[in-house]
Amino acid sequence: MSVSGADEPPARPDPRRWWGLWTIALAQLMVVLDATIVNIALPSAQRDLGMSDGDRQWVITAYTLAFGGLLLLGGRIADLVGRRRSFVIGLAGFAVASALGGAATTPGMLFGARALQGVFAAVLAPSALSLLTTTFTDSRERARALGIFGTLAAGGAAIGFVVGGLVTEYLNWRWCLYVNVPIAMVAVVGALVLLRDTPDRTADRLDVPGVLLGCGGLIAIVYGFAEAEPRGWADPLVWAVIAAGFMLLAGFVWWQKRAPAPLLPLHILLDRNRLGCFLTMAMAVVGMFGMFLFMTYYLQVVLHYSPVLTGLAFLPMTASILTGSTQISARLVHRVPPRLLMTPGMLLAATGMLILTRMTVHSTYATDILPSLVLMGLGMGLTFTPVFSTATAGVDPQDAGVTSATVNTAQQVGGSIGTALLNTVATTSGAAYVTAHLADPARRAQVTTEGMVHGYTVAIGWAAAIMLLAALTAALLATAKPTRYDAQDAVPEPVG
Repeated sequence: MSVSGADEPPARPDPRRWWGLWTIALAQLMVVLDATIVNIALPSAQRDLGMSDGDRQWVITAYTLAFGGLLLLGGRIADLVGRRRSFVIGLAGFAVASALGGAATTPGMLFGARALQGVFAAVLAPSALSLLTTTFTDSRERARALGIFGTLAAGGAAIGFVVGGLVTEYLNWRWCLYVNVPIAMVAVVGALVLLRDTPDRTADRLDVPGVLLGCGGLIAIVYGFAEAEPRGWADPLVWAVIAAGFMLLAGFVWWQKRAPAPLLPLHILLDRNRLGCFLTMAMAVVGMFGMFLFMTYYLQVVLHYSPVLTGLAFLPMTASILTGSTQISARLVHRVPPRLLMTPGMLLAATGMLILTRMTVHSTYATDILPSLVLMGLGMGLTFTPVFSTATAGVDPQDAGVTSATVNTAQQVGGSIGTALLNTVATTSGAAYVTAHLADPARRAQVTTEGMVHGYTVAIGWAAAIMLLAALTAALLATAKPTRYDAQDAVPEPVG
C-alpha cells in the first residue's frame, strides 16, 4: 500500500526535533530577555550617553514599538520566504542590531539600534512558533514542546533582570546588548543543522499599504505622547501628531476592508470576546512596562541599590506571575468564564499599583515595595492565561497565526504607548513639583529627588486607573464560557 507524501511527517517524525526545540527556545529566550535586560542597564546607559529624562524611554519604546508594529508583517514574511529562512534572517539581523546598540556613542544611535532589534524580533518570533508547530506533528508531543517553549518565554523576564544586573555591575551596560551576539550565532548554527521547513507557503503578497498606515499611526501616537514632555500638553504640535496617528489608524482599518491580502483580517476583531482580550492585554501592560521603568530608577537612584540587587528585587514579581498563571489560572481556565479570572486579576494588579502611589524617598523595599510587586504579579498571572486561551479559542486554522500575533501585538504596542505616556507624566509632574517646592537653593538635590519620586507616583496612579479600566473592559466584553481544549489545542505563550 502506498503512502502519500502528506502522511510521511506524522509517520516519521524528525529524529532531531527535540534538539531543534532547544534552538527555537533559545531564540525565543533571547527576544523575551531583551525586553527586560536593558531596563536594569538603563540608568548606567543614560549617564554614559547623556540622555535626558524625557528621551530615556525611547530605549524601551523603540524596541517594543517596532516589535509590536511589525509582528503581523513578520508572520506574512515567514509564509512568503519560508519559516526557517526568516528565522535565520531574524537571528542574524538581531545579532547585528545588538552589536550596533552595544557600540552606540550617542543616544540616537542606541535608539536606532533598539528599533532595528525590534524589526528583526518581529521577523524572528512568528517564525519560531511556526517552526515549533510544524516540527512537532504529534498532538501530545506538540503540547509538551509548547509547554517547554512557554516556560522559557515566561522565565525570560526573570533571567533578563538578573543577567542585566550582573552584566551591568561587573562588566558594562553595553554587554547587555553584546550578549545577544553569541546567543544568536549558536541559534543560527542550530537552525541550519537541526531545523527543516515544510514547503507550504500560503502568502503571495505583502500588504505594504497596511504596514505603512498601521505602523505610521502607532509611531505618531507614541511620538506625540513623548513630545508632550519637552513641549508641554498645551503645544498644538503634540495634539496634531497624536490626531494624525489616529487618522492613520482609521486609514488602516479602511484599507484592511479592501486589501486583497490584509495584514489584519477585520473579522478577527469583530468577536467581542477576542476584542475584549486584545484591549485588556494592551491596557494591562501599560502599567507593567511603566512600573519596570520607574522602579528600576527608584531602586538604583533613590534607594541606592546595585544593578544586581535591583534585578533580584524584581524576582518576587516574576515568581508571582508564574504562580498566578500556572498554579491558579491554568487550573481554572477550563472551569470558569474568562472574565472571572481577568477581572479579579486586573483588580489585584491595580491594587498593587495603588500601593506604590504611597511611595516616598524614605520607603523601604520589604514593607512598601514588595507587597505591591507580589499583587501585581499575581494579577498579571491571572490575566495572561485566559487572555491567550480565549483569544485563540474557536478560530479557523488559517486565522490561528494572525490571531496569536494580534494578541502579542496588543502586548507590545500597549507597552510602547504606556512607556511613552507614563514617562511623560512622570517627568512633567516631577518638574512641576520641583518648581513649586524649591524655595531654598541649598535643598535643590533633596527637592529634585522628592520631585522625581512624586512624578513616579503620579504616573503610577494613572497606570492604576488604566488597569481599573482594563478590569471593566474584561468584565463587559469577555463574556465567553470556559474554553475546552484537547492536547493539540495548547495555547501559545506570549512572545515577549
